[in-house]
Amino acid sequence: MADRVTVIGWDGSPLTAAARGALAAATLVAGAAHHLALPEVPPTAERIRLGSLPLAARRIAAHRGAAVVLADGDPGFFGVVRTLRAPEYGLEVEVVPAVSSVATAFARAGMPWDDAQVVVAHPRTLRRAVNVCRAHTKVAVLTAPGAGPAELGLLLEGVHRTFVICEELGTEREQVSVVTSDKAADHTWRDPNVVIVIGGPAGAGEGGGWIAGRDPGTGPRGWVQPDASYAVATAHGPGGGPGGGAGSGSAGVLGEGEKELLRAAQLARLGPRIGDLVWDIGCGAGAFAAEAARAGAAVIAVDHDPAACARTEGAARRFGVQLQVVYGSAPHVLENLPEPDIVRVGGGGPAVVSAVADRRPRRIVTHAATRDAAERVGRDLTEHGYRVQCALIQSVELDTRAWTETERNVAFLLSGVLPDRAP
Repeated sequence: MADRVTVIGWDGSPLTAAARGALAAATLVAGAAHHLALPEVPPTAERIRLGSLPLAARRIAAHRGAAVVLADGDPGFFGVVRTLRAPEYGLEVEVVPAVSSVATAFARAGMPWDDAQVVVAHPRTLRRAVNVCRAHTKVAVLTAPGAGPAELGLLLEGVHRTFVICEELGTEREQVSVVTSDKAADHTWRDPNVVIVIGGPAGAGEGGGWIAGRDPGTGPRGWVQPDASYAVATAHGPGGGPGGGAGSGSAGVLGEGEKELLRAAQLARLGPRIGDLVWDIGCGAGAFAAEAARAGAAVIAVDHDPAACARTEGAARRFGVQLQVVYGSAPHVLENLPEPDIVRVGGGGPAVVSAVADRRPRRIVTHAATRDAAERVGRDLTEHGYRVQCALIQSVELDTRAWTETERNVAFLLSGVLPDRAP
């Protein structure tokens, strides 16, 4: 095992005395090409070009002598320290930190970043990184080859964002560019780079909060909000066609699929989380869409009724969340949407549920007014390979002044989970 492993962060600044001392004593140095070209690297030291971190860690563990690993930015922030400290390598690691590339990128942009989400994008996690960019107003993306600014821009189609692209920070070739997301694919970008993605109305964090990277919870409490929060009067009548259906509701009243207790059960079955893309088909007043977005998920809300689309946009503004509203009739309008992780079908019936199941999201939730309709949807989901649950949900509202019944709602709640894609 290596006698000592020192991980040195490099941000383009002159190396500290501690870093120079560790390098002078090193018999093995690992890093990228621009690290290995630093004049402080001993000419007699064995050099390892970092590619596969596990492979490099095994070579370092087998080395006899002092080893140094050079890494861009802060190596403890989405960096090599996590890999080197894995128990299987048995390495004792000392760290000489530097300014992280994320902090440097925001400094170049002259922006605060305590309210920013920070994600890592590589080909395996690119979709989830894009979903975070859809859902939040300020995101820093640590990119990788094949998951850079061009790929981010292509997958954000339909969502306007501004990119601040910081290439090769700390080097003589450093460059900062500002482009709109739809233009990012028109350029070739150099690695490594950090992309700051900005867009949408200002969130709660713009005024300063007390917790980094998150909305500090200044909005209304509760996983779901009372129906009255969404039952805004409109001049339009009820929906009812595909893509609107039960979600559209009548003037000033939520549709049957949007009522508070059923909505809470739908959210509980789906469990939207940060990094997910949620489809809300038949979004109606936007109650479910807004609350899925409050959970941190990216949301695409679909309805065939222009009034429902407007109400959903209004709900998003009131609760300060980001979501994309698409006007059109399901299932046809779904063909060009990006792949969902979870889906609520609030309108359109069995045909829409079947079309959604063809796209293979992890989870689907819908409701039916009768047992026969529930059985038809349940059988179709089962044939698509989903594990189906169905529950009869009844809610009774009481006037607590006289303890008399004011409203009763009954619905069959259906959910499907794709076993090979769970959770």
